[in-house]
Amino acid sequence: MQQFRPGGFTLLPPIVKNLLIINGLFYLATIAVGNSFGIDLYRVLGLHFPGAQNFAPYQFITYMFMHGSPTHLFFNMFALWMFGNVLENVWGPKRFVLYYIITGLGAALLHYAILYWQMLPTLRAVNEVLNNPDHESLKLFLESEYFKIGSQEINNNFRLFLRDYNSLINEAPNQAMVRAVNFLNQYKIDFLNLPVVVGASGAVFGILLAFGMLFPNSMIYLFFAIPIKAKYFVIAYGVMELYFGISRPGSNVAHFAHLGGMLFGYLLIRYWKSKGKLY
Repeated sequence: MQQFRPGGFTLLPPIVKNLLIINGLFYLATIAVGNSFGIDLYRVLGLHFPGAQNFAPYQFITYMFMHGSPTHLFFNMFALWMFGNVLENVWGPKRFVLYYIITGLGAALLHYAILYWQMLPTLRAVNEVLNNPDHESLKLFLESEYFKIGSQEINNNFRLFLRDYNSLINEAPNQAMVRAVNFLNQYKIDFLNLPVVVGASGAVFGILLAFGMLFPNSMIYLFFAIPIKAKYFVIAYGVMELYFGISRPGSNVAHFAHLGGMLFGYLLIRYWKSKGKLY
């Protein structure tokens, strides 16, 4: 049985150590800046849907350092240290940080590719009404499954719109339709702004995948008690993420981002292996 023992290895190599520090500082800054200045760093640094009003290209990097809760931060950082210290010792800091960034980017790309496919019916339905606005098509859209509230802001805007629309529809139908078009344009903006991804989970799942590929027979102890080989642990985790990603499309957990980290990690490792540069 292949076992990995980090005897002479550094248990806290520089990249892993700095990643732990940076992630911790980002979380503290999110709380401090929010409480002191009322600035929502999740909106600024979390990754929004490309094309959304709140999207910025730098978010593809900064989202990896943002976390939604102490437990989210702790478990990601624990896994980063547990598996990442081994990989950095084997690969060295340059290759490790390259792998970390690529898997984090891959996680974001797959997540939003799937999310775009899920959002597309609503976007098409909104555009159909905007391209040919009339009261009947508006009514059909608002009563359809494609009209999704999703946030308190959208709900508040919808209530205000209904109040204005209902007061105008009989006496000034043209003005009512102008109000409807304005609402739908704002709804489209708010709907695209809704998804925000934060966390190092995609890169961490890429690290987990790499550990399972490089040290498939090393033992991992679930709950510090149940032994399982790394390769089986990775396969089981991947299958679970795929199942939950398909069966729970509205979940707050970005399951396809986790799978994206694993997928891009697998492709990168296969590429390095084909070039004889895996170690």
